[in-house]
Amino acid sequence: MKILYLANLRLPTEKAYGIQIAKMCEAFAALKFKIKNEKVKTSEDDLEEKLYLKLVAPYRKNKIKDDFFDYYSVKRNFEFKRIWAPDFYLPGKLDRLSFYIKNIISAAALSIFAFKSRADVIYSRDEMAVFILSFFKNNVVFEAHKFPKYRRWFWRILDLNGVIVVTITRALRDDIIKTGFRGKIQVAPDGADPAQFNISISKEEARKRLGWPPDKKIVMYVGHLYDWKGAPLLLEVARKFQVSSFKFQVLFVFVGGTEYDLEKFRKKAEGSNNVLILGQKPHKDIPVYLKSADILILPNSAEEEISKSYTSPLKMFEYMASKRPIVATNLPSIREVLNDANAVLMEANSTDKLVLGTLKLLNDPAICDRLAAKAFEDVQQYTWQNRAKKIIDFVK
Repeated sequence: MKILYLANLRLPTEKAYGIQIAKMCEAFAALKFKIKNEKVKTSEDDLEEKLYLKLVAPYRKNKIKDDFFDYYSVKRNFEFKRIWAPDFYLPGKLDRLSFYIKNIISAAALSIFAFKSRADVIYSRDEMAVFILSFFKNNVVFEAHKFPKYRRWFWRILDLNGVIVVTITRALRDDIIKTGFRGKIQVAPDGADPAQFNISISKEEARKRLGWPPDKKIVMYVGHLYDWKGAPLLLEVARKFQVSSFKFQVLFVFVGGTEYDLEKFRKKAEGSNNVLILGQKPHKDIPVYLKSADILILPNSAEEEISKSYTSPLKMFEYMASKRPIVATNLPSIREVLNDANAVLMEANSTDKLVLGTLKLLNDPAICDRLAAKAFEDVQQYTWQNRAKKIIDFVK
């Protein structure tokens, strides 16, 4: 089986989608299927186990100069290829226009490449490339990460053209079906590599490596600083700990964020002496940061549908794999994986509720141990390998 993965994105990237794509390509390529050896004449019974995967992305200017495989710490069991596409910028407000123009051109270039390929499966997260190819290919799989309500016709076209759809949440699947989609559709939440995050060092050793105080309680958030991800809300929680007379000295650590978002977020945090904003860190170093924490926070907002219904955060699975207790907001998207047995779930968009959830764990180490152990047990079903096999079994 030959899989062609089309990524109409800048790769490598500091954003989470790059991790997901790299890990899924590695997991797909690790699978073995009985197929004919094309280099040797064989009978129907003389079959060889082989899977070939090629990841193709357009050329983009990139500050990240690292090799793709080294940057994501993935095996070189698949091919990564860049194809030419124009990369340009327009001044001021026109820059958004340049983004859309580039996206259209690169989607067309990827589609032409795929049209000429002899892949058994064409797999992509890109709406435009999938839309174009659906008219010419009958082996297209679209991995949906959002629901463009203003383009319900998009799903109807995919249905008519026989595109197989993979969604990351049940709510996303259900909303797609409500548009009239009657084709093959499957839910496959994101995942993690438990072995990568369950490293054999103690909290004390992790803090020693990072140069952090051993005596303070550390509450950590890892990810981008967008409003819908809840980072600003967590900053308000930190302020409540700063002005209140709790018995704990708590340090709130934020790991991640783009340069643009970091500048704004640091301004918001001015005057807070219990906040540490670290910015982006290499993904391979994140397990040490997670191990250094007492509590990990997933404070997603309920105000945007992408957060409430359509997200399957990588950080959630990485938190679970790190064996650290989790406080999360009680949203449908989060409840598809987390529950009262493996996390503390609190009302969304409430600083007071997040404070209470955090205090609940800080005051009871036994609950922390129980929740962390259950989360680690549960995350074993959400590995990249399991996800890849589930998708391929459904597509075949």
